[in-house]
Amino acid sequence: MTKRGNGEGSVSRRLDGKWEARFSYVDASTGRQKRVSSYGATRAEAVRKSKEKRARVEAGQPARDSTLTVGEYARQWCGSTLAVSPRKESTRATYTTLLEAYVIDSPLGALSFERAKPTDVERWLAALVRRDGEAVSDSTRRQAYTVLRAVFDTAVRDGLAARNIVATVARPRVKSSEERFLTPDETTRLLEAARRATPRYAPILEILVRTGLRRGEALALCWPDVDLDSGTVRVRGTLGRVGGVLAVTEPKTDRSRRTISIGPRAVALLREVQAAQASEHRAHADLWAGGSFVFTTPTGTPLDPRNVLRAVGEAAKRAGLDGVKVHTLRHTAASIMLGKGESLKAVSDHLGHSSVAITGDVYGALAPDVKREAALALDGAF
Repeated sequence: MTKRGNGEGSVSRRLDGKWEARFSYVDASTGRQKRVSSYGATRAEAVRKSKEKRARVEAGQPARDSTLTVGEYARQWCGSTLAVSPRKESTRATYTTLLEAYVIDSPLGALSFERAKPTDVERWLAALVRRDGEAVSDSTRRQAYTVLRAVFDTAVRDGLAARNIVATVARPRVKSSEERFLTPDETTRLLEAARRATPRYAPILEILVRTGLRRGEALALCWPDVDLDSGTVRVRGTLGRVGGVLAVTEPKTDRSRRTISIGPRAVALLREVQAAQASEHRAHADLWAGGSFVFTTPTGTPLDPRNVLRAVGEAAKRAGLDGVKVHTLRHTAASIMLGKGESLKAVSDHLGHSSVAITGDVYGALAPDVKREAALALDGAF
């Protein structure tokens, strides 16, 4: 044992030539005394490491980060913290998928909390560009980062790590792109092509563009949610795949749970859908699923969101339109409402955005004809 300086604890040289610095403390959570050792090739190195650990203990942090690997803890996190979180079931499924695909079996996931450094997180992000030969989108990289950061937040809370190293790394950026809008002529061409190519899906595509509903919201509609006499539709859920099975989950946000007005043409279209469904019900009574969904297969089961996506793609191809997605119909509805003079607040409420700011960010760039009308109004004001 050598003479120790102030605050060094005990310092000694081992038989193998390494130096060991030790100190003891009482664990506040258990009331038990713990001893912490630090090693170094020199006395100064061992003392430095020991002082760093002592400072962590005095700050209420673990003396050292856990030897549990990031991947192992991420898997446990899915079955504990994530499982009891208030997040939507579909969101929990997405988070689990992201961790399984990009974190758990990655080089970063193989590192322990004790060894992982911010540089390792940056290296993980740099490698997260392609997977199985396909490019990983900016939004997916950002989502994966967000989930990993949440995992480390919980690890810090549980005392497995002194700090969240993911939070020290810049969040990946997502390149913003101007949203695609359809002109009235393009919309007509798309819907006519849908009636020819995929007649069963044509009504929901038209409802999407006439209401601005999200795909999952429209697919989750049930007849009790629709009042054709008053021309209103109540949005109470969203249909999507959860664990590979179609299910209706809570709306995207609290403001997504809303009642919207629909126009006479949308009402007439829904009456046609209702009549056609009643006819199919009579024809397939023995096979009818027994649900009350508005948009269904011939046997009453809800339409698959993936098939709606395919229907839009097929219709757009036939109509000679590029860059058209399901969400393009929602963007088109929003641009028309704003172009007709509806306030940003009214459009935000109709779309079910969580805030008016989001509506402004997404739809700040309007269709070209709307921009021209605004420019002409400004020009004529002087």
